[in-house]
Amino acid sequence: MENIRNIAVIAHVDHGKTTMVDELLKQSGTFSEREQISERVMDSNDIEKERGITILSKNTAINYKGTKINIIDTPGHADFGGEVERVLKMIDGVLLLVDAQEGVMPQTKFVVKKALSLGLKPIVVVNKIDKPAADPERVINEIFDLFVALDANDEQLDFPIVYAAAKNGYAKLDLNDESDNMEPLFQTILEKVPAPSGTNDNPLQLQVFTLGYDNFVGKIGIARIFNGIVKKNQNVMLAKADGTKVNGRISKLIGFMGLEKMDIEEAKSGDIVAIAGFEALDVGDSVVDPNNPMPLDPLHIEEPTLSIVFSVNDGPLAGTEGKHVTSNKIAERLEAEMKTNIAMKYESTGEGKFKVSGRGELQITILAENMRREGFEFCMGRPEVIVKIEDGVKTEPFEHLVIDVPEEFSGAVIEKLGKRKAEMKTMAPTGDGQTRLEFEIPARGLIGFRSQFLTDTKGEGVMNHSFLEFRPFSGAVEKRNNGALISMENGVALGYSLFNLQERGVLFIDPQTKVYTGMIIGEHSRPNDLDVNPIKGKNLTNVRASGSDDAIKLVPPRKLSLERALEWIEEDELVEVTPQNVRVRKRYLDPTQRKRMEKAKS
Repeated sequence: MENIRNIAVIAHVDHGKTTMVDELLKQSGTFSEREQISERVMDSNDIEKERGITILSKNTAINYKGTKINIIDTPGHADFGGEVERVLKMIDGVLLLVDAQEGVMPQTKFVVKKALSLGLKPIVVVNKIDKPAADPERVINEIFDLFVALDANDEQLDFPIVYAAAKNGYAKLDLNDESDNMEPLFQTILEKVPAPSGTNDNPLQLQVFTLGYDNFVGKIGIARIFNGIVKKNQNVMLAKADGTKVNGRISKLIGFMGLEKMDIEEAKSGDIVAIAGFEALDVGDSVVDPNNPMPLDPLHIEEPTLSIVFSVNDGPLAGTEGKHVTSNKIAERLEAEMKTNIAMKYESTGEGKFKVSGRGELQITILAENMRREGFEFCMGRPEVIVKIEDGVKTEPFEHLVIDVPEEFSGAVIEKLGKRKAEMKTMAPTGDGQTRLEFEIPARGLIGFRSQFLTDTKGEGVMNHSFLEFRPFSGAVEKRNNGALISMENGVALGYSLFNLQERGVLFIDPQTKVYTGMIIGEHSRPNDLDVNPIKGKNLTNVRASGSDDAIKLVPPRKLSLERALEWIEEDELVEVTPQNVRVRKRYLDPTQRKRMEKAKS
């Protein structure tokens, strides 16, 4: 019982959580000499590897000098805050990683607030001290100020500090120490993280904090044992969050070590294991002793703030590129997603439409990206924030936005955000000619802002945001300034016609792209929509004219990724997602029907 420690690694996105877990795994001797280890080994799915971000919290375990340390790697993005929140209930200590150059960021504040409110005592790890612009002392002061601002108690304020460069594989307790390994961090974890409370003699209490799914055994719950001993094939009672109780037995008990999962016969109080045997398993449910049931408090999960309508693709090219195109298939896939992803919800709104709600654009676009790779074909509408009525007042979600930009661009950024109802809270230089701006902004104001922001700051700006609270509705927010170039014909786009159209605005397509009536092929340089013909070829005669053989020079088109397309569209437009393409189109393809709808609306 003495030799278990449960910790989570929390930090802002890109401060080095997953790299830190890599090093702890390597240096604890958990892997044998022969094993080949990839980089960021905990980021297991394709999208995590491509984008270099963590999406799902995952757990691993290491053995160090006879102590089993269960480590949970958590995501840093605000959209996956639900993942972090419930993990913190399951552990006894946290490693708070902070970048030695960037310092405290919005997500750092979010995760620290949660950890302190649960009474956890963080170990502060100042990571990336090998950066040329690192300033560990300033960062320590920022963290102390943050703890004070979040009402930390005296014990929490007396936090241990470890300096590290996870990528280079070393940690030290003092900046002047010599070190070439992670030993100081291991020692700090053993000394400062309390052993789990609870004993093996008490009746069984176990709580589920993450779900998995296996085609052979069904739902798998990853859970922490708070009291008692759990055995394979044991008869237990499942106490759900809504109070219902189900008797059953544990058909499979899985333990963790390194990257391996193995079947085990029993596990003791304080450990983290995976169990199977209940189809009705949900996050926050307790598994208890049927003779002496004492369920634990259910977990509170933050509610969704944004929704997007998924619908069946009804365009002319429907079914030509994807395998799964019917509403039944889409409903099945969304149902499966909700089984394991509790921070999202979905409801069917009829006519093959499904309203999917989540914590942010990124969370929902990652679901769409996964579906697209699995062969699904569907349309997505413009993201809408979820508006609630509280005491007769219309409220909407607000975000805390932090922006780092070179000084010369700060004026443009403040002006654009002002039009989006943002309120500036602080503005401070951070050295190196950079300025840090902090705003409070309605979540609606952030939709479509990122691409404009990257243009305004020539790609040098960095923006981060996290959810604040619901506040009274703040009125209309500025819309997109430019209209769309809409194809008026079905066929294949030709270089000759695109060459003549490129002076009208920015094109989204290449020559030889399939187009159809109502598909958007570019952004107009003026505010109105314009119907154009991208398939018109050159009229050939048998008379040779001077200048007729000039080469056509085409400007490279602006390729829309899924996120950029969703940010770009307006309410009367849709994004068509297929395994091969992301297209943008008008909701009503027929031009006369479009005009009729506009008249009815105005």
